[in-house]
Amino acid sequence: MTTHVAVLMGGWSSEREVSLVSGAACAKALQQAGYSVTTVDIQRDMGTLLTRLYPKPDVIFNALHGPYGEDGCMQGFLNIINIPYTHSGVMASAIAMDKPMAKRLFEQAGIPCAPHIMAKREDVLAGDVMERPYVIKPSNEGSSVGVKIVLEGDNEGPFTHDDWPYGDEVMVEKFITGRELTVAVMGDEGALGVTEICTDHKFYDYSAKYVEGGSYHVVPADVPEEITKEVKRLAELAHNTLGCRGISRADFRYDDKTGKLYILEINTQPGMTPTSLVPEQAAAANISFPKLVAWMVEKAQCDN
Repeated sequence: MTTHVAVLMGGWSSEREVSLVSGAACAKALQQAGYSVTTVDIQRDMGTLLTRLYPKPDVIFNALHGPYGEDGCMQGFLNIINIPYTHSGVMASAIAMDKPMAKRLFEQAGIPCAPHIMAKREDVLAGDVMERPYVIKPSNEGSSVGVKIVLEGDNEGPFTHDDWPYGDEVMVEKFITGRELTVAVMGDEGALGVTEICTDHKFYDYSAKYVEGGSYHVVPADVPEEITKEVKRLAELAHNTLGCRGISRADFRYDDKTGKLYILEINTQPGMTPTSLVPEQAAAANISFPKLVAWMVEKAQCDN
């Protein structure tokens, strides 16, 4: 019988629109790969979701992004109802979404991180809590939502009282100059390759990621061979340190003046839109989009 895959998409986080595009692209590719596919636009109503998942599909393709979809909440729900799902389980998903905790584990594993502190919202509003240039980030958002860079000479602070809806704590991180590299890891098969992300924006922000023309990607990245090997090693180490499953994508800064690499974050459910990095990197490794999502479905599982 044909495997029935339900694609979860949408949700209610700030990344809803990205998730809808990811989910639609994945559903189309799964149909091309020969699966029976149902798409489910998630609302904040688990009773309705249970109804939509009856009769039970064989596999859940989790195309949700942001809080509740990729932070361990949906993974725990799917564990309870015992439907195998793509991407990482509860623990890895929760830790990866919690940037301070993920950095703590990365540092213990020997993965270089940019110096950072956690500061109170009111202290950041009152003035610089770190020498400029620095970056501010919500501790548990994705797709660069809420990320801002504060440079020397900037006359305004990072945010005002009204434009920080991300809680009372702010991650403040030293801004590392240099080039942005990203590496997708395909489970036990290892790193797919290295991409350099180039943009005219200050950094790879939300619009650079998802607006056409906001960035361009160099695949494979034009960096020394030893850097390619090292950033792949670090991405695989990050994936394994958090206990990730399936596909993950680790983002790095490469300071080409010093030759040093710094991990920025790991994404346990990276974007799968037409402009996304993982499908592009897979294509460069001669893995078509339908083949990629089929591999993800075949690797789907619940936590043991």
